[in-house]
Amino acid sequence: MAPVPRQMHLVAYLKTGPTALDSGGWRHPEATLDDVLDPGRYEHIARVLEAACFDGCFFADLQGLYDIHKGGFDTYVERGGQISYLDPMVVMPVMARATRHLGLGATLSTTLLPAYHLARTLLSLDVLSKGRVAWNIVTSATDLEAKNFGLTALPPRDQRYEVADEVVEACLRLWKSWDPDAFIKDKKAGVYADPAKVHYADYEGRWVKTRGPLSIPQSAQGHPVLMQAGASERGKEFAARWAEVVFSSQRSREDTKAFYDDLKARVAARGRRPEDCAVLAQATCIVGETESIAREKADYINALTMEELRIASTSSNIGVDLSRYEDGQSLAELAGTQGMQGSMDVFESRRRSLGGSVKDTARSLRPNQYVGTAESVADQLEDLFVSQVCDGFIVTPAYAPGSHETFCRAVVPELQRRGVFRRAYSGTTLRDHLRG
Repeated sequence: MAPVPRQMHLVAYLKTGPTALDSGGWRHPEATLDDVLDPGRYEHIARVLEAACFDGCFFADLQGLYDIHKGGFDTYVERGGQISYLDPMVVMPVMARATRHLGLGATLSTTLLPAYHLARTLLSLDVLSKGRVAWNIVTSATDLEAKNFGLTALPPRDQRYEVADEVVEACLRLWKSWDPDAFIKDKKAGVYADPAKVHYADYEGRWVKTRGPLSIPQSAQGHPVLMQAGASERGKEFAARWAEVVFSSQRSREDTKAFYDDLKARVAARGRRPEDCAVLAQATCIVGETESIAREKADYINALTMEELRIASTSSNIGVDLSRYEDGQSLAELAGTQGMQGSMDVFESRRRSLGGSVKDTARSLRPNQYVGTAESVADQLEDLFVSQVCDGFIVTPAYAPGSHETFCRAVVPELQRRGVFRRAYSGTTLRDHLRG
């Protein structure tokens, strides 16, 4: 039997708000705003993505409002920054009911939330969705989140990852509280389940302790898929140990390829198969009927982002208030325990290539864009995939819901025609999609 050709993976980036990575997207004439708090918005996009056979989607999230820029949240609120207006864990069950195959991912912090709580909520939804949940594991990157949970500041980065390792270990132990064949359901004998097949977790690490057991049986895929986006050295080691999906946000082809090769080597060094960890690159796709129309659309979209919000967004990502930055200061020292190392690396790389000021660099940053006709956008994505620069893409919208709708309607059929993306689901769980 001939081997099955390698298939591209597609996961949609979502927010429970009108704005995603492209901070001016809510201003686009086709962006919908009045339905942000309506469950129908999320049911609709879930159905669109499932009809296009996406592996899944995930919600980026923050436990609060960004207030690093100018020491407050005014810019984010006034200018329409990337805000989560609803808890994704409440929205995802709505989407699960509207679909049968689409994977559903939530961003949840190991620094802020106890292992038992994480294990219980994630497995509950995984069971209800019949095995379609992913956990985007973060360690948190802002003190504002820490303060919302009763802490004065975030712990040091390395300590956060040590805690994260233990939280994941504890969750995996808890998720195996019930053997798959624990249920007997014998009405006549009066035996519902076999207690010998239910187990305490009895997990105790340096930072995390939980007894268990969970009162929840295993899901159709055993436990939620583990997803991660850390780009620091410690973050990559964490991903190599645990992640089944990694969100890569490098700016250049060369950097993306280097990240891909490095992470796959780390996965193998951990005794795992490299193909069991899908590395997905960020891609905002802007599609036009012709190349010139597509470029005009991109120029228009890029002009919608207000300069102050772009600087505020960069400040939030790197953990430094750039409105108060003075030449010669060390960004790393100013960030302290805050900010995402991957975002800081991207920022510094961009600053070196431009040779400009810190604020000029912040103004220039935007998500990776692939612009052109449906055919030429598919060309660009296929080239990166076939060249093993990535295993697929995290598709980020310029505006919602139109960006995802256009991608699914125009680009996906092109990828399917070329045989690099599925035409139908071959399994029922998210882990099936990732391994199929």
